[in-house]
Amino acid sequence: MVNIPAKVKDRLIAGVKKYQPIVAKAKDKDINESDTVTIISDILSDVFGYDKYTEITSEYAIKKTFCDLAIKIDGSPRLLIEAKAAGLELKEQHIKQAVDYGSNSGVEWVILTNSVSWKVYTIIFSKPVMADLVYEFNFADINTKKLCDLEMLYYLAKESVIKGNKSSLDEFYLQQQLINRFTIGQILLTDPVLDAVRKTIKKISSDANVSNDEIRKIVLEEIIKRDVLDDEKAAEAKKKVAKALKPAAPKAAPTTEVKATEV
Repeated sequence: MVNIPAKVKDRLIAGVKKYQPIVAKAKDKDINESDTVTIISDILSDVFGYDKYTEITSEYAIKKTFCDLAIKIDGSPRLLIEAKAAGLELKEQHIKQAVDYGSNSGVEWVILTNSVSWKVYTIIFSKPVMADLVYEFNFADINTKKLCDLEMLYYLAKESVIKGNKSSLDEFYLQQQLINRFTIGQILLTDPVLDAVRKTIKKISSDANVSNDEIRKIVLEEIIKRDVLDDEKAAEAKKKVAKALKPAAPKAAPTTEVKATEV
């Protein structure tokens, strides 16, 4: 849970109340992309707190191509925004251009939005470059009485982006990497967890005779969904869990220097 400053919270609430009917009307009228960009720019300013004249730009060139919008803090790009028409359903292929922009400029965060739906991606600078959907929200459905809804907005706010070495958005993504179905799925298969299950079964019935392998088989086949184990993220999670459980190398005993005595 993040601590949203009162002043920022008030701005987020006021901004949602102002722009929810605007984005809903824009979607119903199926306004064009250019007009949608204007609304998105206004939301970035009035809701998320960026200065419209110095921090929001549509003139950010990447390899002689301009992205729809960019957020620049102290002249450095921090967020790239790929905008689509308000009535257009957002699809994965829409993010490709923004990911190309980000990978070519070293910007880690990209937003795909039509002013109603907002999808927040982080760019993974691997080979090939990939985009990981961190979270998404529907602006029209934001409930300002729910702190979890306001948190989704706060991660994109200027106050969050400029926060210390790591923004709240960076911290949220790190938390997601640690607490997700892939990591937890791999933890459930480790011997310490299986030991605990086996011992609990033994407490339920002292006559029970079950091995870790039998429990692991049940977890694999009947409890964990197949996609949790087969996804490429599962392989990465497995490495992290194995590394965390790897015994620390024993410290070398300190050597004592023996000085020769003169005879």
